[in-house]
Amino acid sequence: MKKIIFLLFFSWAMGFAQQTDALFLEANNLYKEGAYSEAIDVYKSIETKGMVSDDLYFNLGNAYYKMNKIAPAIYNFEKALVINPMHSDAQNNLTFANRMTIDAIKVLPTTFLQSFNQAVIMKFSYNTWAYIAVLMAFLAAVWFLWYHFAISSRRKLLLFNLTIMSVILLTISVFFAFHNYGVIKNNRIAIVFALKTAVKNAPAFSGEELFDLHEGTKLIVLDAVDDWKKIKLSDGKTGWIRASDIRELSH
Repeated sequence: MKKIIFLLFFSWAMGFAQQTDALFLEANNLYKEGAYSEAIDVYKSIETKGMVSDDLYFNLGNAYYKMNKIAPAIYNFEKALVINPMHSDAQNNLTFANRMTIDAIKVLPTTFLQSFNQAVIMKFSYNTWAYIAVLMAFLAAVWFLWYHFAISSRRKLLLFNLTIMSVILLTISVFFAFHNYGVIKNNRIAIVFALKTAVKNAPAFSGEELFDLHEGTKLIVLDAVDDWKKIKLSDGKTGWIRASDIRELSH
């Protein structure tokens, strides 16, 4: 009975994957034909099935970019990079899309630790760091077993050092994975979708207007009150913005 259930589930999974692949191919063909709106509909139908990937969001971003819809393009390129920070094509196209935004927001100078965090720890996803940690744990176990059965003192010393090195790398990888995960979860990234919106000093329409933001601008959500979100820009400015004017990246 268990074998029958397993075979049925396996057949369903294979059929579902083939259906998704067929939809992805259909969307790609529509994109090549210049039917960008239709391609977006098909890509989004794949997303609703839960079959998301960095390439899916990358292609969605490209389709929106072709339609000069800057905010959705940036939003999807950013989502592709959340899944795979090493997606160089998404990073390159995001750079082009950002050049089409109106707001010129300066980035505050970073410390050495902040630069290291962006260049190394955040360079890979937390899943990648977790995979590296598992690999280091496996290697540490292999080196230790080999060390245990080795006869030569020179080989024992080498294997002991390899075991210690693997354990150190394991510890570092686990730390990086948790740190990366914490940064992503605590920094709620959002993109402005409104063509133009006012940032106020309080979560109310009666609040004083501090400055305006335009579509495609990236920001961090700090807090929420009713229909308002407290946001922070890369230049350090903060304020309150209507929740309906932005869209947060889901992780």
